[in-house]
Amino acid sequence: VQLAESGGGLVQPGGSLRLSCEASGRFSRIHEMSWYRQASGEQRALVADITSGGGTYVSDPVQGRFTVSRDAAKNTVFLQINNLVPEDTAVYYCNVKYWLNGLDATWGQGTQVTVSL
Repeated sequence: VQLAESGGGLVQPGGSLRLSCEASGRFSRIHEMSWYRQASGEQRALVADITSGGGTYVSDPVQGRFTVSRDAAKNTVFLQINNLVPEDTAVYYCNVKYWLNGLDATWGQGTQVTVSL
């Protein structure tokens, strides 16, 4: 399974971005699609995910500004980020759990989000 991430970039505080992650390759079905972020010098942390049933989770620190959604037909997950602040600067990684011969998972290459004037 391969993940193609896009949508990162340099944005001013208060701006918005929409990250995308499309899964392709060989799998029976997707179990869960998640977004993590890793700021410089920090550990990678979960920010949002969406299950195969459509249930969503957004971590407390970004509640109200981050929204996770998907296009199930296209095996694509989105992360809408509004009212960006400098503390959102990080590499954002997509993670997909999928069923093939059991449950497996894969990571995207990461997309850089930089919030600065």
